[in-house]
Amino acid sequence: MNIPEQLRYTREHEWCRIDGTEAVIGITRFAADQLGDIVFVELPALAARLQAQQSFGTVESVKSVSDLYAPISGTVTAVNNALNDAPQLVNEDPYDGGWMIRIRPDDPAAIELLMTAAQYRAHVS
Repeated sequence: MNIPEQLRYTREHEWCRIDGTEAVIGITRFAADQLGDIVFVELPALAARLQAQQSFGTVESVKSVSDLYAPISGTVTAVNNALNDAPQLVNEDPYDGGWMIRIRPDDPAAIELLMTAAQYRAHVS
């Protein structure tokens, strides 16, 4: 299973990485595989305020609709609009082309409270 070492993870299967002054967020390969073919992604508006562990959108697959949860608190600075026309990017490339949002974290150090790759690997095994 592809679990990149440089990312941090939540129990709800979101990943997060710091990129300069922003955090990039998406769902893991494990989550994408469990959901099956993703057909729609609902993401927040730019400048929306997110609180850690609160829902910020949904992902719909042929199997179900699942909530997306913010790994850390912050303000949305970008959304991956490519997912509007190509939600399957989440299945094909969850850690790169299938990213979902970028936020300006309230506390960038909060990412250190998320699971490491080793911890996440143990969580899903």
